[in-house]
Amino acid sequence: MTGTFINIAAVLLGGFFGLLFGARLPERVKQTITAGLGLFTAVVGVKMFFETGNAIIVLGSLLLGGLLGEWWKIEAGLESLGGWLERRVYRNQAEGPESRGTANFVRGFLTASLLFCVGPMTILGSIQDGLTGNYELLAIKSVLDGFAALAFASTLGAGVLFSVLVILAYQGGISLLAAQFNNILTDAMMAEMTAAGGVLLLGIAISSLLELKKIRVGNFLPALALAPLIVWVVGLLE
Repeated sequence: MTGTFINIAAVLLGGFFGLLFGARLPERVKQTITAGLGLFTAVVGVKMFFETGNAIIVLGSLLLGGLLGEWWKIEAGLESLGGWLERRVYRNQAEGPESRGTANFVRGFLTASLLFCVGPMTILGSIQDGLTGNYELLAIKSVLDGFAALAFASTLGAGVLFSVLVILAYQGGISLLAAQFNNILTDAMMAEMTAAGGVLLLGIAISSLLELKKIRVGNFLPALALAPLIVWVVGLLE
């Protein structure tokens, strides 16, 4: 769970500086930093892909995973989750200065929690951290989340800092669950799952960080489970 603790520290640090100085940070600086993180994330994704011992397995897992993801509408489900939670919070909310202050706190907590926990990088990074102890992806995510916390805290207040409770429960839970499968997955399975995850990471960089082309990366998440499964099937047929 090292990556989760790094993520929590980054959000707290970013949120703290956001409360103090966030409004003074120029938008162009934020854009440049995000672009740099996007380029770095893309390179890490390519590096992970080269872990593969059989690129056809990675391709097969991505195609089958993409079909399943489109069928299950994973990306749309992740996006609608935020809207559903926000509607639940604001449905019966009263007006007035005091209620607006409470609303701002709740909105900051809710918005930050969703941004930091609902996404492919969260799931992929937590799985990798739990399985191998490699928290590189969560470290990258931590930098992104730190700057996002800075921006949110400067406008939505201290509620953003309390999102670390959700990060601890959600990301930490995924990592602990993934660790239970450590004795089941072989080195070959891990290599292909890592390679498939690298392609997803490249997609996140292109779609969300560099904003070159919109890609429904969330719909490819089943590939992370299919890659080791295909390795196991191929092993049976050999």
